[in-house]
Formats: sequence, structure tokens, C-alpha cells
Amino acid sequence: MISKQTIDKIFSTIRVEEIVGEYVQLKRAGSNFKGLSPFHDEKTPSFVVSASKQIWKDFSTGKGGTAISFLMEIENFTYPEALRHAAKKYGIEIEEDQKDFSEEAKQAHTERDVLYKIHEVANNYFQETLWDSEEGKSIGLAYFKERELKDDIIRKFQLGYSPEQKNAFTAYALEKGYSKEALEKSGLSIFPENTPTGVDRFRERVIFPIHSFSGRVLGFGARILKSNVKTAKYLNSPETEIYHKSNVLYGLNQSKQAISRKNVCLLVEGYMDVISLHMSGIENVVASSGTSLTTEQIKLIKRLTENVTILFDGDNAGIKASFRSIDMLLTEGMNIRVLLFPDGDDPDSFARKHPQEYVEKFIENEAMDFIDFKAEILLKEVGNDPIKKAEAIRDIVKSVGFVQNALKREVYLKEVSNKFGLSEQSLFNELDVQKQIIQNQTQKAQSRAEAQPAKLEIVSESKEDVDPIIFNVTKLENELINHMLNYGDIVLHRTTPDHQEYDITVIEEILHHFEEDGYEFQVELNKRIVEYIKEGIEKEELRKGNFFFGLMDEELSKAAVSSMNIYSELNDWKTRNIDSPNYGDRMPEQVAGDILIHKFRYVNFLILKTKKELSEHADSNEEKYFELLKKIHMLTLVSTELAKILNYSAITGIYTDR
Repeated sequence: MISKQTIDKIFSTIRVEEIVGEYVQLKRAGSNFKGLSPFHDEKTPSFVVSASKQIWKDFSTGKGGTAISFLMEIENFTYPEALRHAAKKYGIEIEEDQKDFSEEAKQAHTERDVLYKIHEVANNYFQETLWDSEEGKSIGLAYFKERELKDDIIRKFQLGYSPEQKNAFTAYALEKGYSKEALEKSGLSIFPENTPTGVDRFRERVIFPIHSFSGRVLGFGARILKSNVKTAKYLNSPETEIYHKSNVLYGLNQSKQAISRKNVCLLVEGYMDVISLHMSGIENVVASSGTSLTTEQIKLIKRLTENVTILFDGDNAGIKASFRSIDMLLTEGMNIRVLLFPDGDDPDSFARKHPQEYVEKFIENEAMDFIDFKAEILLKEVGNDPIKKAEAIRDIVKSVGFVQNALKREVYLKEVSNKFGLSEQSLFNELDVQKQIIQNQTQKAQSRAEAQPAKLEIVSESKEDVDPIIFNVTKLENELINHMLNYGDIVLHRTTPDHQEYDITVIEEILHHFEEDGYEFQVELNKRIVEYIKEGIEKEELRKGNFFFGLMDEELSKAAVSSMNIYSELNDWKTRNIDSPNYGDRMPEQVAGDILIHKFRYVNFLILKTKKELSEHADSNEEKYFELLKKIHMLTLVSTELAKILNYSAITGIYTDR
């Protein structure tokens, strides 16, 4: 288990805005940063990062947390995995707590953990085979050298080689202790009935590891080098528990910082296109890895930038098929430019022929917007045929219809109008027709889906309504816990009934209230938080919200983050010369008032609880019955006095002076 000292060092070193910034395009908003939620489709940014508190909050989904909890959400990491990833990023050495490590080692690994580990082992094996074996050097490394790749680029992309022996890796992995079932689930090995020793899926191929956003190996692409073998040139890992090709972009892990920095993503087709551009110094590039572009892949790019330049081969026969990708990008609100390389060239060959500056200027100067691109491709074939020309223009207008922003749509239509000498009104009419066609197609698809036989579902029993008295007690309990976590170290200047002045912290005053009333916590998580805070008092520590961020108990960490107040930071009114009150500005009054209200609510809760107990003893225990009656009477008197202090109206249910 990772030691507490290491966890403290990780939390004191990492920056939430840096870690989140690798996944979300953040922009300064007052003292915070804002961006589009990576967990929910939205057009208006509601994802907030507080650099001062080192937390994030996604107002569209209600999620929030620290940099570590963000990694857990976005990468599906366990808590230790997220800590290790952050430590690696910041160069922090992990210290293990040896007394706990043996217990942790005994725990069974989940299927996902095993798959991640097998891919890590396979990746190391393929790289070692490439660099250290005679076969790897003479075949695999020779191929990469023939493609003019330098050693640093080969190592950067962790390229490898799988040997000719049909079960070389399988035997290696079995010897390491991995089961046949795990190897089959990983897609790395196949076990036919007539071959019990197994077969390597990628044997006799050069290997291209496919990484997640954070750098974990999810799968592999592999290219065969022999030309006389009847098999696919490229072979990819099958879909597994950890690898879904529609959710992955090749090279994104190596390119994400450059994409964010340059605010544009170059989109290519193949592995070598990405690698060659990187070698030439152009790093803001990813590949769809031979699959049709998906909405999930576009959303990965959109975390970093809304600007995409698609790079096509000059003689690519599939350019027309790419029109669908353009429409998808437009639907997701992306700004698109397209570049066609000269005939006979692709991004790989072009980058190897020319220096970096030339390639960058070529992309910048020659890339065109999607209207010019579609017009160039479609109008090549129409000649003087007016009907074909009208169809080509209709196709372009259809793409404009996928643009979500109304102002952009109008600008694009003006551009089409100027380009083809057509009236804007006729184009707007055609746009309405195309939008209606798309809407009808969508409705038909929905109707077909609804026509499918409905699946039987188990309907859960309806839960009873929450008792309003218990709800009010819990609500005020949470408020007091939030005060301790947010403002626990604020010193309150108080006066005793006999006019003696004294100082007390927010934490101490609220703890005293809980202990004085012998309060029973309604929320188990709050009880655990208070136990930690009390332990801190004994050690002469005031444990606020930040203390809980570094605990191995992620449930407590999330609860602490959720309680942290960042609402007052969302608008930086001072930049507009406006002095606005903050939530914590009136803490002495706020704490005193909330303690009184909580006391009032808790007394009423005790009255209700005692009345239920009273009915149980009405006929069985006369002495207990009268004892409970007396308790109810006393509690009622207390409730009445508190109501007077609070100016509480039982009819309207409000506090008239608050």
C-alpha cells in the first residue's frame, strides 16, 4: 500500500488545473478555470476548476473532487492507480507501507486489472524483442529504419516486434503465471482445439501499441512485413473489457499537450502518418486507426480543441466516404479545415520529404474550409451537367445543415452563395428541405427502435417518502459539517451570559454543540468525518476539508470535496469594481444561527421518536410510559423556547428574522 507520506507529497505537489487541463480545454474565468464537461454533452461550459482550493466541480452532472478523483472518473482508475499515475507525471517516488503491502498483495485482481497488466507485459516483451533479439533487429528494427524512423521516435511510440514462432509470447505469458482464459480475453493469444499450446495473434509482425489518454496500453495494431502471405496487412486487437476502438485515437497520449497548446488537431488515417509527423516536429496529430471516425473520438479531441484539420492522401479513393466524418465533426460543433496532399503523397511520405517549417506552412496555407473542399471534389465530376451541379451544391448545403451555431450556418451559406452565384434565399430554402429530410430520417430510426419488442424489466418497489422532520435534521447536520470543512479554522469572538469574552474556532463550537446534545448522526459519512476532526483536536490539529483529500478513503475524500464552497468564486466581481458578499463573510452569525436551527430541528425529531416509543409501552410498562411522557413534556418546552429565540412560525414554517 502507498505510504501516507507519499500520498501527502502527491497532494502537495500535483496541480488540479494541470491534470484536468490534459483532458479538458480550460479557460481562465476570474480566479477559476472553466471548460466543457468531459462527462456530459453541453454547449455552455459548466465545468469549473478551482486552483486555490485544488478541486473541480462539474455542474452538469453534479460530480466533483480532487485531481485524483478526476483521474478515477475519466480513466476508470482505482484510487492507488490514480495516485501512481500522478506520482509518475510529477516524478514522485512511490514509497510502500510494507506492513500493509502483503495484505494488499493477497487481494484478488479484478479482470480489468489483469488485462491492463497483461498488455503492459506484452508491450515490454515486444519492445525487448525488437531491440534485443537477432530476429527483432534484423526484421522489425530494419523495417522501421527503412521507413527512416529514428531511435528516439521508435522508443517514444514504444514500437515493437512479435517473433515468427507461433506461440512465443503466449508461452512467455503462461510462464509468467497468466492463465489461458486471461490471455484469450486480452485478444493477445488464441487457443484453437487442435493447438492447446496457443497461438500469438500478432506473430511475425511489427507492433504499434495503442494507448489510453493517460498512457496505459489498451491494445495493439500490427503490420505484417511479408508480401506473399494471404492475410490482412494490418491487424488490430479485438474489442475487450479495456479496448473499444471507437473510443480511442492513436497518438492522442503523445499529442495531447501539443494539441492543447496549438489549439488545433491534425487528423490523419494511419499509425505511420502520426509517427512521421512527430519525427518532423509536428506533434499535434492523431489517427482514427483505420476505423470510421466516431462521435466518441470527436469528443476526445473536443476536450482539447474545437479546431480540426483533416489531412488526406492526394489519391485517396475514400475521400468521398470521408464526407460523413465532416458532417459528424460539424454536428459536434467543430471548426473544420481539410488538406489534400499532392498526388502520390500522404502525410507520412510528405513529412519525410520536407523539413518541419515547410510542412507546417504547407498545412497552414493549403488547408481549405469544408465548403471549398467538397466543392473541389464534387465539381470535378459534374462537367457542364446542371443537374449534377445542383446535386453537388445540395450535398454542400446538407453539410451546412449539420452546423449547430445559427450564426455560423448563415456565414457558410453566404459563402456558398458567393461561390456559386446563387441567391441566399434559395439556399436557405434548400437548407430547410435538407433539415426536414434529416429530421424525418431520425424519426423513422426512432420509430423502428420503438417498434422492437419491449424487454421485461424488474420495477423496483417505490420508496416511502422521506419524513420531513428527519430530512430537516439531516439538512442542517450537513450544513454544520460543511461549515467545519470550509471555515473550521475561523476564530469566533463570543461572550458568555455573564459577559465574559472568549475565542473559539468554528470547528470547536460546532463539536461542542454536537457533544452537548448527545447528538446521534443521521448520516454515517458525517459521523466518520467528525471522528477524524475530533482525532485532530486531540493532536492539536484543526482538520479542514483539505485534510480529507489525501486519505485512502476515497468516499470521505469525495464527501469533503463536495462540501467545499466554490460557488462564490464563479464570478470575479472585483474585476468589475463590485464588492459582493461571500458565503463565509458572516460566519459568526451563520454558525450561531444554524446551530440554533439544528438544535430546534433535533429536539422536534426527538419528540417524534419518543412519541413512537411511548405507544410501545402504553399497555406493558406503566413506569416507562410516564417517564416518556415527562420527557416529551420537557422536550416540548425546549422546542417552544427555541422557537421564540428563532422567531419561528409554525404556520408559515419560516424564521421571521432570518
